[in-house]
Amino acid sequence: MLGWLFDPAVFDKYPDSMRRLVGNRLPEFTLEQATDLIGSFDFIGMNYYTANSVENSPPTRTTFYNPESQAICHTVTNISPLIILQAGSSWVYSLPQGLVKLLHYVKEKYNNPILYITENGIDEVNDENLSMWEALYDHDRVNYYRVHLEALKQVISEGANVKGSYAWSLTDNLEWASGFDSRFGLNYIHFGRELERSPKLTAGWFKFFLEK
Repeated sequence: MLGWLFDPAVFDKYPDSMRRLVGNRLPEFTLEQATDLIGSFDFIGMNYYTANSVENSPPTRTTFYNPESQAICHTVTNISPLIILQAGSSWVYSLPQGLVKLLHYVKEKYNNPILYITENGIDEVNDENLSMWEALYDHDRVNYYRVHLEALKQVISEGANVKGSYAWSLTDNLEWASGFDSRFGLNYIHFGRELERSPKLTAGWFKFFLEK
């Protein structure tokens, strides 16, 4: 996915592997388009929640991006017993080392562009049976942000041109895939009480962090 989006804007062409696999179904750039594409971005925004492992898969005739990529994705449970934390959603694990590897890769391959982490966060299941104290005491989220911001600091100290990182999300909200079943917010939304807001533990932690 990175090469699909980044290679044209940096190298004026799609990745070699993509051109080989997709063939003549891949659109071609005119010389003018290719020239205009290079360096046409002001910065790159990337969302980071978790990481997966991948392995090669056999060639296929199926014309869809997953099998055509010839890669099989696994959750981290397939590769590491040292899971820091699993979120409410089955696809999210706390893996700051994935963020480190991703940013180093972009730095080295794409000439160290200006980068923003446009989404970063972890969710819990919307459990209406929790007491309000339990719902607001989101210690796991505090730990998630702590280790990911430490990882980000490390990568910046090693030369990555990262200018900012945004938490997902300021408040609990309607998630496009899971509706109201997942809560990603730093602030708790009382969906049944006229959408009142209550700051979670993480909101206080972020306030302290930013003041420092």
